[in-house]
This record gives sequence, C-alpha cells and structure tokens, in this order.
Amino acid sequence: METPAATPDLPGFLFVDHVAIAVRQGELDAQVKAYELLGFREIHREEVLGSDQVRESLLQIGAGPNLIQLLEPLSPESPVQKLIDKNGGRGGMAHVAFRVRSAQAAFDHMKANGFTLIDKAPRKGSRGTTVFFVHPKSRQDTPFGVLFEIVEDPSQD
Repeated sequence: METPAATPDLPGFLFVDHVAIAVRQGELDAQVKAYELLGFREIHREEVLGSDQVRESLLQIGAGPNLIQLLEPLSPESPVQKLIDKNGGRGGMAHVAFRVRSAQAAFDHMKANGFTLIDKAPRKGSRGTTVFFVHPKSRQDTPFGVLFEIVEDPSQD
C-alpha cells in the first residue's frame, strides 16, 4: 500500500505521541515498576497543575517515538480523577495523543473544519510541549468517541 503524499493544507499529523492511562491515586510508582518489568523505561516525570491536576510519568520502550503516559490525579477536581470515578474507581484509557508539526496550525484547521475542541487555544503542556484537546464527540456527524490530545514538541523538529 502506497503512502499518500502530504497535503499542504492539512495540519501535519506525524505519529502517535503517547497513549495516556489513568492510574488511581497512590499507584503511580507501582504502575511504573510494572511497566519496567516489560522493558519500558521512565524518561520523564512531572506534576502538571492548573486545570489538569495530575502527576505524569512518561515511559518509552526501545528507541521509538511512541510513549505510554501514566496519569495519577492530584486532587478530586482532576479530570483524571473524574474519569476514574466514572469507571467505577478503576483506572484505564484516558486519551490518545498525536504529534503534529504545529499545534496552532492543527488547532486552526480542526476548528475551521467543525471539530469540537476543549481548549480555547493551544496551551502549555508537560515537558515543554504545546497541546490542546479534542472532545470525544469531536464532530456531530462522525464522533471519534475517544479523547484526543494534539501535541507539538518544539525540541523535536
């Protein structure tokens, strides 16, 4: 199967940046250790405050660009805690993140094409990235059904 040529008016999606998994409060370290038993290695850890209210751990396997992000809520107001509550107190899939060349270009393109965006504009994310979130009901006619995060990493050109 041939890869289609890049279309200049599209927002420049590059690859899956990470898959985010919610973990219950107090379980982040144990979850990291379990992934390490599978060969993953922790490459970043950070507390993300503001509206996110999470402690995150980014895990990588091999040398590829795809990551697993574990998210532990820091407060009852954290969207991750609300997801855990909605799941009957269990952790699980939080979102899928896609890497883009330009978060602003992707944001503008998606907004112009009727996608439901959670953020009013791209914003600062963890590890120096710029991010925004796309609602699971992304479009009325064809909802994705999964929360997406769009990630620009200025350190990776």
